[in-house]
Amino acid sequence: MSNTTSSTPATSDDQELGAAGSQLSTAPQEDAPGLPSLGVIGWARWFWRQLTSMRVALLLLFLLSLGAIPGSLIPQSGTDDTKVADFMQRHSFLGPLYDKLGLFNVYSSVWFSAIYILLFISLIGCIVPRTWQFVGQLRGRPPGAPRRLNRLPAYTTWRTEAEPEQVREAALVLLKKRRFRAHPAGDAVAAEKGYLREVGNLAFHIALIVMLISFAWGQLYKSEGNKLILEGDGFSNTLTQYDDFKSGTLFDTADLDPFSFTLDDFKGTYEPTGPNRGTPRTYEADLDYSVGAYGKDKKTTIKVNEPLVVGDSKVYLTAHGYAPVITVRDGKGDIVYSQPVALLPLDSNVTSSGAIKVMDGYRNAKGVEEQLGFQAFFLPTYVPGNEIASQFPALDNPVLNLIGYHGDLGVNAGIPQSVYQLDKSHMKVFKDAKGKEVRENLKPGETMKLPNGAGSVTYEGTQEWANFQVTRQPASGWALTGATVAVFGLAGSLFIQRRRVWVRAVKGPDGVTVVEMGGLGRSESAKVPEELGDLAGILYDQAPAAPDAGPDPETPDPTAVPAEGAEK
Repeated sequence: MSNTTSSTPATSDDQELGAAGSQLSTAPQEDAPGLPSLGVIGWARWFWRQLTSMRVALLLLFLLSLGAIPGSLIPQSGTDDTKVADFMQRHSFLGPLYDKLGLFNVYSSVWFSAIYILLFISLIGCIVPRTWQFVGQLRGRPPGAPRRLNRLPAYTTWRTEAEPEQVREAALVLLKKRRFRAHPAGDAVAAEKGYLREVGNLAFHIALIVMLISFAWGQLYKSEGNKLILEGDGFSNTLTQYDDFKSGTLFDTADLDPFSFTLDDFKGTYEPTGPNRGTPRTYEADLDYSVGAYGKDKKTTIKVNEPLVVGDSKVYLTAHGYAPVITVRDGKGDIVYSQPVALLPLDSNVTSSGAIKVMDGYRNAKGVEEQLGFQAFFLPTYVPGNEIASQFPALDNPVLNLIGYHGDLGVNAGIPQSVYQLDKSHMKVFKDAKGKEVRENLKPGETMKLPNGAGSVTYEGTQEWANFQVTRQPASGWALTGATVAVFGLAGSLFIQRRRVWVRAVKGPDGVTVVEMGGLGRSESAKVPEELGDLAGILYDQAPAAPDAGPDPETPDPTAVPAEGAEK
């Protein structure tokens, strides 16, 4: 048997080779370069072909990726309006420019939507005709063998005493056994394999469309809110209960899943020693929750990355901190304020700060109604000599540092204020007899006396709080499915090769059967010659060379170009 050879097909000498290699792909054929015909229809056809070409689809996908970059780097309206306003105030030139370009609202801007829609149309226009063409290929049969198989990239031949019908029958059985779609075609057997390449290609493009639709649906109907809850307090999933809330353009408050829960207990443990000292080991929040207005109470535990799922909503545990319990008394000893105050962590050891605001009910020593404010600084683990930072996140030696102010908090001016910050513009600091500000470190149970009989502040103890994020992201499952299918589809389109094999067996002039085998792939690859050599070896064993078949099969033909790895 002669060697499997690899040569360049000469389509000018054998036009049948072009027919044999046709429809190895569903990719649309490129038209010859030139201007489209004049007229509206000609220009529309040209524009449509450009839009649905793979080059334009990749370009639009690249532009979409570039367009998403400013959405990640520049503060966005609806997500963080405070940062947008601060950016506009600090950048007198860039602020208005970004606003005109829609960079503060990238994902709903005209230019981003245009890219998104054009990409969607491009993918649809590419997939529909290719799918229809591929279905036609599946319903049809591989084309017949070219007249001159020796023009194919992979080729081998030998002579045998077996009858041509026996050789073709053996080839048909062999090719079907190797999962080729094979059928007799005149004096030859035509076979094709690798249809999963086109399946993977189409699946990849369809998955991209599913992902685009899912992301768009999720952005339009999403909702996300945060709520800080003290131990023992509860939450109901209504808009007024959230500390902050943002949603998509088409979101409706009626879409909120009806549920409520109470934070029974929060438990946090930390690494006590070693290089990771202070690193959280566990964060757990024990909840009592119910679904619907008359749902039964159930118990559950939320951990980091293990949310509570209710309908389409997921409740995540996102943060933790401490809330010192404060009692404020006036000069007569009457309690005017008594409740825990949540403080915000400043570092990994939960060094915290915040403000305590006594807005109503307080009168000073002269009986004049005033408001009190205290700047609070909390250290869960205080080490003497280090007054500015906690040494460990657990409540090993808690200390609360307070500075007192009196006057007008400004809460009645109609201007929104942060509950964690103190507006001191209309406040005066409490001073002692020496004119120094009154500032004390308090341990649980200790009391700070305000000067001149103004009252007292007692640090009763410490509660813990947890912050929960309630998210609703419709179509996220579809997006994940699309991403998974896209990965497998892309892998199939890259690693599976579409190829065809023909086996011709005819009587020669001397009455001896001449067997020819040729292979053709979509692209040049060593796989086609290797596979053809493997098939030829098996078929050669069933129809061995005739005794007078000429040169020894192991002697290479000096005019042949061996295919790498395909010698027989």
